[in-house]
Amino acid sequence: METPGSQSSLHRANLERVVRAVRLAGSLTQAEIARTTGLSAATVSNIVRELRDNGTVQVTPTSSGGRRARSVALSGDAGIVVGVDFGHSHLRVAVGNLAHQVLAEQSEPIDVDASASEGFDRAEQLVARLVESTGIGRDKVLGVGLGVPGPIDMESGTLGSTAILPGWSGINPRQELTDRLGVPVQVDNDANLGALGELVWGSGRGVRDLAYIKVASGVGAGLVVDGRIYRGPGGTAGEIGHITLDESGPVCRCGNRGCLETFTAARYVLELLRGSHGDQLTVPRMVQLGREGDPGCRRVIGDVGRHIGMGVASLCNLLNPSRVVLGGDLAEAGELVLGPIRESVSRYAIPSAAQRLSVMPGALGPRAEVLGALALVLSEMGDSTLLDGNAGVDTPAFSA
Repeated sequence: METPGSQSSLHRANLERVVRAVRLAGSLTQAEIARTTGLSAATVSNIVRELRDNGTVQVTPTSSGGRRARSVALSGDAGIVVGVDFGHSHLRVAVGNLAHQVLAEQSEPIDVDASASEGFDRAEQLVARLVESTGIGRDKVLGVGLGVPGPIDMESGTLGSTAILPGWSGINPRQELTDRLGVPVQVDNDANLGALGELVWGSGRGVRDLAYIKVASGVGAGLVVDGRIYRGPGGTAGEIGHITLDESGPVCRCGNRGCLETFTAARYVLELLRGSHGDQLTVPRMVQLGREGDPGCRRVIGDVGRHIGMGVASLCNLLNPSRVVLGGDLAEAGELVLGPIRESVSRYAIPSAAQRLSVMPGALGPRAEVLGALALVLSEMGDSTLLDGNAGVDTPAFSA
């Protein structure tokens, strides 16, 4: 039995620190592990050797700063994780390993709002199919990350607002998927997962304070504070879409008037162009036409950017992030939308916050949320299972 403060318990703690650092980063050189953990180079070298010998990590030659180095990643045999992203009109699933490599990924169109049961049926089938396509046994699935387009109560795992997904009333998404797949499920809203995805794989790499803004059927923000997602006690932090811009403005689905969402979300924005562009116009098509020079689409995109910038300015004044990443279809408009965002931030944010802020498009496009779901599992799983070699053992396998 290990006693607190003993050499064996200290060694175990150091093992877990190294495994955690590698798990969160995907791969690190031994020098980077030493900087991240605060352990000496000699201690890291000995621990990496031990972890390699017991099959927990794999070590490959690489270079760093022009010098030879060794890259350390968790073993490909340690297990796999699954990401599931429900959008209002799509289902996307990805399978990845603990070295942050995506092994399989697929997206399907689906009306998620209509029926939660149908959505979870489709998710169960797609997860089973993709896991099978990797050739890795289902008993190696360590966990699933689930993203939904609405606020989540982090204690209960239930939706914080059924107005956003009326067909999901009374549904606990985390429990529903856990029962179907028989593995632990972590759930969060799509904006938070978009922030995680960009933080680990995309435009947020190397940044510890950022806001990921997703504009689609609604408007949400995933907030990263000191390297971690900030959710708030009720799980509703980042609902930037309900900042009031005009108290005499249009009535929002939340019951208030003039919310940011009523000036930027797809169903409000496309209505402005219906008379000139018809009722079949979509946001991707609007963005394409705007980039091709259509004056009406360019004007609407610019107005949306200015309104988003007003909300971002409020975030800057409160949280002072160093980077804002724009996701969703609107990000494809590039400077047509980013320029007006920066203009509003410059006008409405305090100068010290605006000067230190960079605004850029997401690097992952529509994949941000599903990759964030993978990152959620990788960040929340414990390290003891990996060290003890029990990955996937005694975990019920889901059915095809």
